[in-house]
Amino acid sequence: MPGRSTSYTARGYATPRSGLLSGRSRSGRSRSLLARAFARNSVLRHMDWILILVVTGLSAIGTLLVWSATQPGLIAAGQDPRTYLKKQLLNVIIGLVLMVAVSLADARQLRTWAPLFYGVTVLALLAVLTPIGSDINGAHAWISLPGGFQVEPSEFAKVALILMTAMIFSGSWGERPGLRSVLIALACAAPLMGLVVIEPALGVALVLVAVTVTMVVLSGIRLRLIAALAGTVAVLIALAASLHVLKSYQLTRFTSFLHPSADLAGSGYNAAQAKIAVGSGGMFGQGLFHGQLVAGNFVPAQQTDFIFTVAGEELGFVGTIVIVFLLGVVIVRALRIATRADDLFGLLVASGIAMWFTFQSFVNIGMTIGIMPITGLPLPFVSYGGSAVFADMIAIGLLQSVHRRRSVFE
Repeated sequence: MPGRSTSYTARGYATPRSGLLSGRSRSGRSRSLLARAFARNSVLRHMDWILILVVTGLSAIGTLLVWSATQPGLIAAGQDPRTYLKKQLLNVIIGLVLMVAVSLADARQLRTWAPLFYGVTVLALLAVLTPIGSDINGAHAWISLPGGFQVEPSEFAKVALILMTAMIFSGSWGERPGLRSVLIALACAAPLMGLVVIEPALGVALVLVAVTVTMVVLSGIRLRLIAALAGTVAVLIALAASLHVLKSYQLTRFTSFLHPSADLAGSGYNAAQAKIAVGSGGMFGQGLFHGQLVAGNFVPAQQTDFIFTVAGEELGFVGTIVIVFLLGVVIVRALRIATRADDLFGLLVASGIAMWFTFQSFVNIGMTIGIMPITGLPLPFVSYGGSAVFADMIAIGLLQSVHRRRSVFE
């Protein structure tokens, strides 16, 4: 028939058209690549995809909230209203890359890298106390980099503490950790906590304390050691109070939390405005980019520490519940990975990360609704900030590494 491009062999048989063959070969190659990607021993097959999807969802919500919180101020200043949006998108992308890179590491590699990561973190915490460090809002906690970027080493102290403590307690395979292991772990935790307090970053220091206590209790040490340590901690707290270790503004935050209506124009202003913003959203909120208190910038640091107030006003009760639910899923998945870990190192790493996210989320949300004092902790995966996002994503990568090792050996 005219128009057909059928070709014939020497014996007179018709041969298939080259286009059909190439289409089928491409389809076959695609199926082959997909099959290899999710083969029994592949990395993708042994990932916790629920955890990845939830973290991605939280990051997307957080990026939109950061954009909404910063857009009015940037427009009023005559600047690009998408400045923080672009920065946060870059932070999330870099964070996801870090997450994947850490996920690919074997648990044995993580144990080997722990001392190196710990040493680099301690050096970075020391560097912020030198002229290299930058003073922002009264805290000497950042290192300025070219291009307007800044690094906050205290965020990575959480990761360093978890890795180092897990390595110490899992050093004696098959043996219960004793007093020596506890003392070594506390000796490693002390420099991190001390340097963070000096900055000062009280919120991060509290996270480090909570994580350390959790990992020590779960390490398997005897109950009498736990009781002795609890008594020691109580004595140290009393000593710190008597020596006035806390700064005056930190004490003011605690007193304003206990008596919120005592100074609404001063120390109690942030907490009062945060509660007003959260309550003004009602059930379904005023709509993204339509928050009046957000536009008026009545709540300080609303893109970082008080990002939950933006969610409360613009997304309402329903939106905040979605965020709390997603954070709960992350914590539950971390606990699930901890209970199914194949060694003590994996159990302690996953448990430490679960406590980190639980404590930090509770304190951040609690200070916006008036049940916790203001401590300056960001909301995991939601608040603006490069270092916080990077540390959070590295923690998810650690969870994936522990989960992947367990899945491979099933």
